[in-house]
Amino acid sequence: MGMVDFTGKTALITGAAGAIGKQVAVDMATYGAKVFITDLKQDAIDVAAAEISAAGQECKGLEANITKEDQVVAVVEAAKEFLGGKIDILVNVAGSAGDGNNIENVTEDEWEFAFAVNCKGSFFFVKHVVPLMKANNYGKILNYSSKSGKTGSALMVPYSAAKGAIIAFTQGLAFELAKSNINVNCVCPGITDNSGVWDKVSADYIKNMDASREEVVKSFTAKVPLGRLAYVSDVSNLTCYLCSDAAAYMTGQAVNITGGREMH
Repeated sequence: MGMVDFTGKTALITGAAGAIGKQVAVDMATYGAKVFITDLKQDAIDVAAAEISAAGQECKGLEANITKEDQVVAVVEAAKEFLGGKIDILVNVAGSAGDGNNIENVTEDEWEFAFAVNCKGSFFFVKHVVPLMKANNYGKILNYSSKSGKTGSALMVPYSAAKGAIIAFTQGLAFELAKSNINVNCVCPGITDNSGVWDKVSADYIKNMDASREEVVKSFTAKVPLGRLAYVSDVSNLTCYLCSDAAAYMTGQAVNITGGREMH
């Protein structure tokens, strides 16, 4: 991907102590970006920041609960200071699949949690980063939806609904921010091996289906034309491309990365 070059660019990445967020941060640092990260726990952030720093320039981060606006504001302020007053790229990776449950057993708290973590958090970051991007007349915003945001998944209805909302959120922002030279896209990954969501979902399925991990993986990959789960690197490669100037003419798109499982 020689077209991807983040030299002189700055990035704020959420959920960056997790497998996908950390890989995105490492890859962006490798391509020349200066990176600031956030996640729930400072100790995990510090471990990730050391790994990211080794790939590029110094990386720092600050813990936050992304559902709390004051904590998001604190992260954006710290990122702005660390990144020299500008945030060129915002990647909203943070999210959660929650617990797999039949709809009649979904609690109000589970429903609220799905929308708080997957939607409200992304909204808060966009709200507080966009003024910096507008001042600079440049920005790339990349939100994380899911295959489940295109075609909902059984036993994951709150998550599916929230990830569907992210697609419309992305489209509305793309229209609103285009005149400020800000591109807004989202990615819709399928099941990504060695990711937090898959670890959680597969554990639920292993329990509910009374099957081994291998059997669960086999039943999921049977539906994928390319015959495997996504790699974390697959998702990061697409993320980096969409945040680069190589994708300058793309905005408002929800791009599938599902091995052909999802095709619309």
